[in-house]
Amino acid sequence: MLRSKEQRVGVLVDIQNLYYSAKALYGKKVNFQKVLEEAVGERIFIRAIAYGIKTLEGQEEKFFEALEKQGFEVKTKDLQIFAGGAKKGDWDVGIAVDAIKLSKSLDVIVLVSGDGDYIPLVEYIQSTTGCRVEGMAFGESTSAKLGESLDSFTDLSENKKKFLIYTGKQETGSRK
Repeated sequence: MLRSKEQRVGVLVDIQNLYYSAKALYGKKVNFQKVLEEAVGERIFIRAIAYGIKTLEGQEEKFFEALEKQGFEVKTKDLQIFAGGAKKGDWDVGIAVDAIKLSKSLDVIVLVSGDGDYIPLVEYIQSTTGCRVEGMAFGESTSAKLGESLDSFTDLSENKKKFLIYTGKQETGSRK
């Protein structure tokens, strides 16, 4: 079954995965509002959760507030800094737990991440709940095996003007 207006949709966004992919590939920021609109389409929007990491500087607070105004529930945790200086901040397990919980009451989960670590999650949900698992991410930074395991995949790179934010001086030269 492909997209139908009766499908209840939940969207789970790995902010760090998308943010760093867009920055590394294009030097741009992601238009999360457009990502959410594309993920849901004409279907029934139930819930959108964006998972982020808070830094010591706290510069991301306004960004998290903007996401909330766009319809996302924002879950955050602090960046871990270890004694040797190593840093860690990811939501893989949290996203997986929420996806499994939500899959029991949704028809579709849209996983917005290209991280191949989610392959066992996708396969588990598909085989145990019958819930579709769709994906959205930048194709160049998406695990090929993840793409294959999803019921459908939207490559955000195929429509950069829609999914990236073009502002400021640096883009004026590239639009000619």
